[in-house]
Amino acid sequence: MNKIPGNSTATHDVLQDNIEEKTAFDALVCTNTALRLAARRLGNLYDEALAPVGLKATQVSLLTETTRMAVANGGKAPTLQDLAAKLAIQISALTHALKPLIRDGLVELQPDEQDRRTKRAVLTPAGTALLQEAIVHWGTANRRVEEVLGAEAAASLRTVADYVASDEFLSAYLGN
Repeated sequence: MNKIPGNSTATHDVLQDNIEEKTAFDALVCTNTALRLAARRLGNLYDEALAPVGLKATQVSLLTETTRMAVANGGKAPTLQDLAAKLAIQISALTHALKPLIRDGLVELQPDEQDRRTKRAVLTPAGTALLQEAIVHWGTANRRVEEVLGAEAAASLRTVADYVASDEFLSAYLGN
């Protein structure tokens, strides 16, 4: 406590300021912090579920999105730029995340047919097989989360998260 010698009024004022500061801090609501804590908790639970196949939830998401984008593009693998944009991450973060998947023979980078400087991410047969195995473990964790939250709350959580991740939300936030 900050005491001011010989001045009990000043000591009282310092105490009052500390109480008001603590009350203001306690009333502060931070959506970002709440979402980060929730994401960290869920990420850890999914990571534990995926441990038997040696993948992290982020890696399964990366493999899944790579596959999803290829299917949506008639079997043509996504470019690294398109994949990074879809995942809302920097290209440097994507290439960093791909390194262990490439090292382990789960993903290959192939040059684009028209522009050899552009790279496309392709799952290898081993990557496809491991993804199929991982999806079983992921499904178990996902069902458990739904059981605990309830189907309606889980659906609402996904809907809100999808909206926050959307360009529509960004545009509204920026006032465009």
